[in-house]
Amino acid sequence: MLVGSGAAFRLWYLQIMDTEGAVHVLQALAQETRLEILRLLVRVGSDGMAAGEIARQLEVPAPTLSFHLKAMQQAELVSSERNGRSLVYRAGFERLSEVLGFLTENCCAGAPDESREPSLEANGMVDAPIQEF
Repeated sequence: MLVGSGAAFRLWYLQIMDTEGAVHVLQALAQETRLEILRLLVRVGSDGMAAGEIARQLEVPAPTLSFHLKAMQQAELVSSERNGRSLVYRAGFERLSEVLGFLTENCCAGAPDESREPSLEANGMVDAPIQEF
């Protein structure tokens, strides 16, 4: 079903994160370098970071970085903006929120309202002994 095109379609799609969309995003993150890129961009926030600086900080060759950033852009995990001769990349916080919402939408179903938020304390994970295998 085609709801519309351009911005209208994008708005409709953003409101509905389905399993297929979540899989697409999670696949884009299922790689060590991409996860490191995203974590770095999340740390720097809305200022973003130039591609060259990302490559330097993560010690990733430029062609490799470009490959990973392209995959992450397709999943809308990052966005880019030209700033002079540089491309500045930013984390896709909206997309991350959508995925987190999708993953937690049925969290703690049936539990009282005050215990619906997942937490380490509520799940007995704080001060739990570390088990060695």
